[in-house]
Amino acid sequence: MADGKLWGGRFAEGTAASVERYTESQSFDRVLAEVDVRGSQAHARMLARQGVLTADEAEAIAAGLERVLDEIRSGAFVWRPEREDVHMNVEARLTELIGPLGGKLHTGRSRNDQVALDFRLHVKARLAHWRELAARLVAVLAERAQEHRQTLLPGCTHFQPAQPVSLAQHLLAYAQMFMRDHARAGDCLARADVCPLGAAALAGTTYPLDPRAVADELGMAGVFANSMDAVSDRDFVIEAVFAASLCMAHLSRLCEELIIWANPRFGFVTLPDAYSTGSSIMPQKKNPDVCELMRGKTGRVYGALTALLTLVKGLPLTYNRDMQEDKEPFFDADRTVSASLAIMADMLAAMRFNPGPMREALSQGFLNATELADYLVGKGLPFREAHHVTGACVGYAEAKGIRLEDMSLAELQGFSPLIDEGAFEALRYETAVARRQASGGTGPEAVARQLEDVRAWLEQEGIAY
Repeated sequence: MADGKLWGGRFAEGTAASVERYTESQSFDRVLAEVDVRGSQAHARMLARQGVLTADEAEAIAAGLERVLDEIRSGAFVWRPEREDVHMNVEARLTELIGPLGGKLHTGRSRNDQVALDFRLHVKARLAHWRELAARLVAVLAERAQEHRQTLLPGCTHFQPAQPVSLAQHLLAYAQMFMRDHARAGDCLARADVCPLGAAALAGTTYPLDPRAVADELGMAGVFANSMDAVSDRDFVIEAVFAASLCMAHLSRLCEELIIWANPRFGFVTLPDAYSTGSSIMPQKKNPDVCELMRGKTGRVYGALTALLTLVKGLPLTYNRDMQEDKEPFFDADRTVSASLAIMADMLAAMRFNPGPMREALSQGFLNATELADYLVGKGLPFREAHHVTGACVGYAEAKGIRLEDMSLAELQGFSPLIDEGAFEALRYETAVARRQASGGTGPEAVARQLEDVRAWLEQEGIAY
């Protein structure tokens, strides 16, 4: 075998050193070592049940693999770049430990279906972790919403003051986003949870394998339907990174708002010291660096998605070495989304919301204009006319530098004789919020129902609230 490689029987010359460096993946795919060992142990036991190996041979192989894994966990394992990847490193060390019997492990198996299995098991575990992190973030958002059911602030469209809303409603909107992220990761998990072992290189195998038994031992829900698809499918990785990308988009939107709200011109939040940094030259600064980095790292995850989509777009069936490049984008996206979800939950739990500046901001931008229009509709005026009258009132108040609620009754009646003292109650911000009790609205009762629904969802997911 050239260079002692497990596949080197056909080669007379060794691999160039530059190619060794260029093609190795053990430097990053060693993270798959544990699932690689578990998959190999399940494969060996299945071979024994099918009569391909003896029970003693399978047990010796499984025990040897456990010793390899112990070495990896302890740091005693010596990774060899010339052995290319995690799979060859593990198998070669197994053979060193138990002798030629180690060479029987690969019976009926290819690295093609082996790597597909390892990666599916890894992606499956990481998706489950994302779901846990997303659920915890939802719990924190719900807790903070519960605290601020009475806190009002401007709700915006086009980033312009629109209508008053409760802070609870605002926070619960993000809870819905992360609940969808949780569900989306679950959808991806279902498609990742398919065992490809038994597909071999591409065409299946002549050995009497039992893929279902391997899947059952590894806790996987399904088995492959087509051997060519089994070794070439990377949809499960792309879907997972898409789910990560959308989750990061939601985190980035929240970061953007927190960055704005932390600016003293708003003052809606006070960022925790532990999640802020200072300036090397301006001692007064408290910068929202964590939010800014999280916003920036969103592009990093988008880049991973683009890389994976580009990777597979021109690949003929079945396995191609290009697919080695599917690992690092996923590993990086996983590190980013996992850390971001965890940090956002901790930061929100420690953050101080400032009801005073939020309340003060309600008086800027005529957020109660819709209430005056609705009040006039209640008096019998068609909405389009009510809209026009209210717009004229806003223009008048703006010219005088006052709020709608600061106008006198006589001034208001100058625009419509239908207006009476009841208009001032309608113009109160608390009234505006309290009237919106429709399902999903910002009124106290509607928000209470939303909180109940989120609480029920958290209980279903086993998250303490």
